[in-house]
Amino acid sequence: MSEIKIFRIIGTYKRKHKKYLFRKEVRALKEKDALEKAISQITSIGIYRRQIKIQEIKEILPEECQDYLIRELSQ
Repeated sequence: MSEIKIFRIIGTYKRKHKKYLFRKEVRALKEKDALEKAISQITSIGIYRRQIKIQEIKEILPEECQDYLIRELSQ
């Protein structure tokens, strides 16, 4: 059985000629699934996929996670 991991995704998106930095922490089995989940969360606020630039995808430990809910679910 596979273990669920925590991924931190860092990137930027453009909206109304401004560039915004984002950091998302998501739980997923694979890096590809984590990326898809993060992008779907960002596009839910009216951003197109083509406006999103991913800079880094990194697997992190539960102790490094800043999101309290994700940290508690991982223990």
